Amino acid sequence: MNWQQLSGTSHYKTALAVKNEIEIGNSSEAIIGIEELIDALSRSEKRALKSQLIRLMLHIIKWKSQPERRSLSWVASIKGAREEIEDIQEETPSLNNRAIEILWLKAFNTAKRNAQAEMQKKTTLIELSWEEVFDNNYDLD
Repeated sequence: MNWQQLSGTSHYKTALAVKNEIEIGNSSEAIIGIEELIDALSRSEKRALKSQLIRLMLHIIKWKSQPERRSLSWVASIKGAREEIEDIQEETPSLNNRAIEILWLKAFNTAKRNAQAEMQKKTTLIELSWEEVFDNNYDLD
């Protein structure tokens, strides 16, 4: 069985295939399937973390670059992305702050590119600090 391919397409089908291998007594094949499933789930959680980090950074870039367009939806998106990141980190402790630091530059570059496309203008921001992304308060006054 090609566990890597199966786990990359469907976690559910992979779990069913592992169950089948166990039922027919093929524990060594089931172990391989479980290991691939664990790896696939880990990659999935990492992608979710990166996606939320990009979403968070994108709205902060827009917040800083277009103060005249600030909105409650941006506030909600910033808060929502922060909460999602916290949830991911609680559910997957290996995706700690160090994991975020590893993703940081690539996420920032993607967020900046996407923000510029949405704003239809360049931003002068060349970086975001940890405090700007995770600690600063973004509310409409």
